[in-house]
Amino acid sequence: MEIDIWSDVVCPFCYMGKRKFEIALEQFPQKDEVEVLWHSFQLDPGAKRLPGKDTHDYLAAKYGRDREWAKERNNEVAARAKEVGLEYNFDTAVPTNTFDAHRLIQLAAAHGLQGKAEERLFAAYFTEGKDIGDHAALAQLADEIGLDPGEVRTMLASNDYADLVKGDIEEAESLGISSVPFFVFNRKYAVSGAQPSHLFLETLHQVWEEEHSVQDRPDEPKDKKS
Repeated sequence: MEIDIWSDVVCPFCYMGKRKFEIALEQFPQKDEVEVLWHSFQLDPGAKRLPGKDTHDYLAAKYGRDREWAKERNNEVAARAKEVGLEYNFDTAVPTNTFDAHRLIQLAAAHGLQGKAEERLFAAYFTEGKDIGDHAALAQLADEIGLDPGEVRTMLASNDYADLVKGDIEEAESLGISSVPFFVFNRKYAVSGAQPSHLFLETLHQVWEEEHSVQDRPDEPKDKKS
């Protein structure tokens, strides 16, 4: 079974959705036959790197509200993340553009490390307050998951993998995806948002049973002539 997931690494619900899906997958008997493919998506393609600013300032400016309102909203999201074992530190998260982070994930995919890259970047942004728009920070994070930091720096200094990132985003548009996380099961069923784990598990079972019901069904007995 193939699961395609569109996600952005500064999307708080994407990290929660990832964890909720993983909890479901651990309970799925055929988990070893599931392939997860991550796809690039940008919630704010025009976002700028804002060193010295925090996500409270960014959220307040985005919605035209004050900082206290933004801080309350972020605290609510952090509380929801804690329910699935995630620690969000919005006070230290650095607003940034994620295009280069997505290029890094595409490079990681070429080395079979896409899942590790997704998890490392999520934790770096939400928990550790790292600037994932900074090339030096991305090279360090890449080194931690087993990529060659020199290769990463060379890639970041070029336009390599930009077409793959743009391709994922264009595919999302063609599928009508306007928010993330967005999960597609065998190109047949879609689940939008950080849904409860039981819903992901139900979908896994449903897709698996439908895909195998025909091929696993015994041959119908042939009519006997008298």
